[in-house]
Amino acid sequence: MTSTMAEPASVIDIAKRFARPLIMGVVNCTPDSFHAGSRASTNELAVERALKLVEEGADILDIGGESTRPGSDSVPVDIERVRVIPVIKALARQVKVKISIDTTKAAIAAEALDAGAVIVNDISAMRDDKDMLKVAQRAERVILMHMLGASPKTMQANPAYKDCFAEVSRFLQERLHSFLAAGGREDRVWIDPGIGFGKTLEHNLTLIRRAGELSSIAPVLLGVSRKSLFGRISNDNGSEDRLAGSLAVAAYASLSGVSVLRVHDVLETRRTVEALRAVSEAA
Repeated sequence: MTSTMAEPASVIDIAKRFARPLIMGVVNCTPDSFHAGSRASTNELAVERALKLVEEGADILDIGGESTRPGSDSVPVDIERVRVIPVIKALARQVKVKISIDTTKAAIAAEALDAGAVIVNDISAMRDDKDMLKVAQRAERVILMHMLGASPKTMQANPAYKDCFAEVSRFLQERLHSFLAAGGREDRVWIDPGIGFGKTLEHNLTLIRRAGELSSIAPVLLGVSRKSLFGRISNDNGSEDRLAGSLAVAAYASLSGVSVLRVHDVLETRRTVEALRAVSEAA
């Protein structure tokens, strides 16, 4: 008779190697981001949401002024500036956690760093703005993300790959090399496979399952919180119904060696991660 003990033992081994990922809380200074619970229509509401996320246990606050949901349009620099810079300035005076600016525009990144941000999160992996490679040298951390296509407007137009994981891996390696060639430091880079950014459900699930493997390139950030892939899995009624799926993937990612979880629900994610850590550290 074949033993059934090998697989549970491997799960225990994984748990013993568990290391708590950082939790990045999402603050969308936008009227149209896909999850209504993350939107803040004024600077004051954005600061209020950010402070709540810090209370809930966020290690990082990711401040964005432009929706990047599928089909969204780019926002002019002047509008993005008004949405995010006052928020970052206010938070820099009030919190000790790290502040990230979620933007593809070098001008916004530069002003955000001046205002108190220390992380640049660029969904274009510094392809959209030629000056971003230079500006990003000033940041403590840089996040390079994979996106298929030129922009969120078109990224979900029939996404296709010969080998999704191999192509995403190669892209991230290439963008890392570009950052290093421009004078960047390898120890300041996090990479993001870009779940939902030009991928089908099958592509997304493959990348989630194998996300830990990408850490051979650089520490991995994973952002799957409340995304539409859970709707396709569970036939839900929108982002408000996707907390359970988000936490399940956060738990899986934590055990897979992902370094940062970008989430809307900080408190629930922190509690999930703490439970995993307690089990992994039990004698």
